[in-house]
Parts: sequence; C-alpha cells; structure tokens
Amino acid sequence: MKPCAVMPQGIPACGGAAFLMKAREYLCSGGFGLNDVMVPAWVNGTLCPVEKLDVHRRGLRHKAVSVFVAAGDEILLQRRAMAKYHTPGLWANTCCTHPVWGESDLDCAVRRLEEELGIKGAAPIHRGQVSYRADVGNGLIEDEVVEVFLVEARRDLIIAPNRDEVMDTRWITPDALNREINTEPQVFTPWLRIYMSHHAALIFGD
Repeated sequence: MKPCAVMPQGIPACGGAAFLMKAREYLCSGGFGLNDVMVPAWVNGTLCPVEKLDVHRRGLRHKAVSVFVAAGDEILLQRRAMAKYHTPGLWANTCCTHPVWGESDLDCAVRRLEEELGIKGAAPIHRGQVSYRADVGNGLIEDEVVEVFLVEARRDLIIAPNRDEVMDTRWITPDALNREINTEPQVFTPWLRIYMSHHAALIFGD
C-alpha cells in the first residue's frame, strides 16, 4: 500500500490546507464513509493519511483526540451506539475520535462534540498527551497518540446525542466511575479504563 496515494475522488493526496478544505466539504456533504475517512497514522516512521479502518486492522500508531466534559465534580460519559465499528454498547468518555488529515486537534474536538452530542460552543482546554495500545475486538487494534481535552460546563448543558454515534449519556463522579470500572470493567471501553487508572491526574488535576 502507498499510504499517501489512495484517496477519495477529488481529495488532494497529501496536501495540508488543500486536503483539509476538500475533506471538510466531503465530510459535510455526507461523502465520507467508514472506508474513506483518512486519519493521520505513522507508516514506516512517516506520518501519512491512511484510511481509518485500515489503520485499526493493521494496528498502526495514529493520532487521536479525547474530550472529557465536566460539570462540577461530575463528568459526562457516552455509551457508544450499537452500530459503531468497534466496542459497540460500551461506556466511554464524553468524546473519543480521530482528526482527519490536516485538521488541528482542537478543531477536531470542537467538531466531534457537536457531531456526536450536539454540544455547541465548547471551549476545550488541552490537558496533555497520552499513548496506549489496546485490542478493541473484531481483529482491530487501537494504537493511539491521544491529545486529551477538558471542557468545563454547567450541569444543565444542552445535549442532543446523534443516535448513530451515541445510544446514551450520563453524569458520574470520577470516584463512582472508578468503583464501577473495578466492579464491571467489561462495560467500559479499554481507553476509558486506561485513562482513569493511569492518567486521571493529568486530565482532572489542577
């Protein structure tokens, strides 16, 4: 495979601003399906746009974005829709996603909060970078370099989940979440378990 060559029709192969402009147009028009979303992944040490499902089948290290929305001492969780291509029906942090090639991490966080949960006008704060590798089932691997963001919100935040993405939401304190993870780890995504066990201080600390 030539990682910088196979692109949806009309999308520049490896071009930063030109790619992003066309990719956004294609995304907003509904043109992107799972099999042609191009995300930043490392191939033989070089960061290239690679089709999303191919990234996970090959277990390539790739860029990702995770967002935690907090209101007071509670954080917002989402339960992944049953149609998701991996980990369907499991509870995750507020938003976990991949930037398209050429998209900034912050823009990705803002875009996906609105697309997945109908959360508008968010102002994510970058909390740091974490890495992990996990088997997510169906022969797929997540090997992610994740930029983690925190959003401070009010408890009456308007949430309008996209049912193609999210089947449920709930608010929970980190302590209560950790107790549930210890009791029923199988109902939570691998990355949420990793975040809470190894990176909570980075995400929620002062």
